[in-house]
Amino acid sequence: MAAPPVVDLPFIDEGLAADVASGLDAVEKLLRASADSEDAFVAEASKHLIEAGGKRFRAMIVLLASHFGDAGAPGVVPGAVVIELTHLATLYHDDVMDEARVRRGSPSANARWDNTVAILTGDYLFAQASEILADLGPELVRIQAQTFSRLVRGQIRETIGPRPGVDDVTHYLDVLADKTGSLIATSGRFGALLAGASRDVVTRLTDACEAIGVAWQLGDDLLDVASSAGESGKTPGTDLREGVRTLPVLYVLASTAPADARLRELLSGPVAESDVEEAVELLRANPAMARARAELMSWVDRARADLAALPDIPARAALLALCDYVADRSG
Repeated sequence: MAAPPVVDLPFIDEGLAADVASGLDAVEKLLRASADSEDAFVAEASKHLIEAGGKRFRAMIVLLASHFGDAGAPGVVPGAVVIELTHLATLYHDDVMDEARVRRGSPSANARWDNTVAILTGDYLFAQASEILADLGPELVRIQAQTFSRLVRGQIRETIGPRPGVDDVTHYLDVLADKTGSLIATSGRFGALLAGASRDVVTRLTDACEAIGVAWQLGDDLLDVASSAGESGKTPGTDLREGVRTLPVLYVLASTAPADARLRELLSGPVAESDVEEAVELLRANPAMARARAELMSWVDRARADLAALPDIPARAALLALCDYVADRSG
C-alpha cells in the first residue's frame, strides 16, 4: 500500500506538503518493518490493520510538529512510528472490548481470528513500539508511559461510567481527553521534542494537539446524527443504536423540558431499529446539537490560541488549517 494521503489542508505550503508526504512514505516503510515477524502468523495478524489502511493522522501531526525544529532529525520518523504502533495496538484491544466485527472496512482481528489473537497482537505492537522508543531516550519513554496510562485510564472511566457526584458531561469530556486527545497531544510533543524545538513551542503544540483531538471526537458525535451515510462513511444513528451516550445525547438526557420527553424516552438506552429514524430526526432538530457544536468550537478555539503564539511558519498555517477542517467537517 502506498503512503496514505495527508488530510486535505487547503492552505498548506507546497514544500511542506512534499516534506510531509515524503515523511509519511518513510513512516509507512518503518511501520511495516516494525510490525513484521519471523513467525508468518504473527506477521499476518500484526499487519492486518496496517493493510486495511488509515490516514496516519497521528504520524502527520508528528511530522508537522517537527517543522518547528529540525524536521530532518533522525528520531522524527521513528517517533511517528511509535505513535502509529501505539494507536494500532489500541484498536486491536478496542475491537475486543466493543465486540466490533469491522474495522476500516475489513473484518476486525477478533472477527477474523478470535479475541485472544487480537489481544496478543495488540500487545505485540505495544512491545514493538517500546523497542523503537528505547533508542529515542528516557524522556520520551517517560512521556509514552504517561500517555499509555491516560489511554488506559480513559478506557476504564468509559467502561465504569461516571462516579457518584461527577457530572456526566464533565466525565465524558475527561474520557475524550484521555482516550483520544492524549495520543494526539503526544504526537505533537514527540515531533517537537525530537526536532529540538524550544520548551515553550513543545508545550503549546502539546496543548493545541490535545484540543484538536477532543474537538475531532466531538465532531464524530455530531456527524453520527447530522450527516448522511455518504458523508460520514457510516450509517447515521450508529451510536444511538449501540446506546452510546455522546455529547448531544447527554445534553438531551439532562434536559427537563417537556418538549424533550419523547426524545429522552428514545435515548434512555439503545434505540430500537424501528425508532432510529425518529430519534435521529428529533435529535437533529434539538438545541442539544447546537450546544454540542459550541463545545466543539471551544476546543478548536483553545487549539487556535496556542497555535497563534507559535512561530509563523508553514507548519503553523497547516495546523491552523487543520483546526478549520475539524470545525467544518461537522457542519
